[in-house]
Amino acid sequence: MSVSPLRSVLVSVIAAALVVPLAAVPASAAPPRCLDPAAPLLVEEQRLTGADGQPAPVPQKLLDRSGFDRFAPAFTRALCAAPSRAVAERLVTGTGRLLWTVAVDRVQGRGPAGGDLSRDDDRPLYWARLELTRALRQWSPRFGLTAAQRADLIWSLERASRGQRDITFGHRPDLKRILVSGFDPFTLDSDIRRSNPSGATALFLDGTVISTPSGPARIETVTFPVNWTPFEQGMVEQSFLPFLRPGPNQVDAFSTVSQGRPEAFDIERYNGRWHAGADNNREARSSTIPIPPGVPTVIPAPEFVPTTLPYAQIVAAQTGRFPVRDNTSVTEIPAGGTVPVTRPNGPTAGSVARAGGGGAYLSNESAYRTTLLRDAVGAKLPGGHIHTPVLLFAPDNTSEVTDPVQVQNRIDIRAQVRAILTVVAGTLPG
Repeated sequence: MSVSPLRSVLVSVIAAALVVPLAAVPASAAPPRCLDPAAPLLVEEQRLTGADGQPAPVPQKLLDRSGFDRFAPAFTRALCAAPSRAVAERLVTGTGRLLWTVAVDRVQGRGPAGGDLSRDDDRPLYWARLELTRALRQWSPRFGLTAAQRADLIWSLERASRGQRDITFGHRPDLKRILVSGFDPFTLDSDIRRSNPSGATALFLDGTVISTPSGPARIETVTFPVNWTPFEQGMVEQSFLPFLRPGPNQVDAFSTVSQGRPEAFDIERYNGRWHAGADNNREARSSTIPIPPGVPTVIPAPEFVPTTLPYAQIVAAQTGRFPVRDNTSVTEIPAGGTVPVTRPNGPTAGSVARAGGGGAYLSNESAYRTTLLRDAVGAKLPGGHIHTPVLLFAPDNTSEVTDPVQVQNRIDIRAQVRAILTVVAGTLPG
């Protein structure tokens, strides 16, 4: 989005939160002491700055070339002027929702592009959000703010800027409802330029209606961080549970989506109760997946939870350029055993999970949590996990933030996810 339209929208949101016009607060009004540069930051936020203390080149290029570089300065000025925590909460939630809306609009072709970066790109949202959470972490307000209150503000920003507060299916009785999630970029230590096709797909599909043999279906989407702690705090359950419970808000189908292996899609048949690996903040796990207190669950917790997506129909359909595989493999410790074993045809009786078909990372965890919720509340719904192909740059591109090959791959992947969801919706009762 160009500077003027984005600023005008930000002014309206921030002015409503502060109950005074932002124009009355000059750009120089933010005191130097408002942000504490010594405040500890998460690893993800540290990637915004290079070793020289200047903005890191890749994030800055992505922000500059999309117009998303304008969010943080306006947000910071308003944050510094906030007279109370209540006003700060309204500012944070309003700006988070605005960030999500602008990102969806940009990807879906509404409004100015804000620069020459391809509209299909998910990375401006990712890096702009981190600029906002960094500002919140460094903020020294004029009033008292406990660590827990600051964490609550950051949580509100995270949820609002990921579409988790804006899931709206409307009231058309003829519309089927499908809830879908995607992810942030990850493995940035090996290549900070990475994009995640599942996050890009979420922006592409949010609020869209698809035509299917069973009638029209509306897709609502959210994204999740590639970090263990928000999952352990219940972000997945908070997003999905209201729409899996039987009742007027229940969806007709759901799917978590993430990036998987090169050159192929996988429909993961089994999701495992084990998480392992290091996340975007370099925090590591190697344990059973913990379920947050107060969340409906199945007792005893199953080691593997199966998909209820129509995998046979998906695999048989012509959905796009990439092959689609029904992945039945898992890794387990067999009953009475001590060593993990890979099983190509699914788990055996009495075994203990060490990886679902989609591994033991956050993608598997998003699927385990949602399908476990499905069973815990007795929802007889199609639901499971889709792994997309890895999003690749052109082979000779080792430094540029984008190229035509990456763009085309991302466009093809998101179109094929849409086609797969169309197959899913087409199997629903008319």
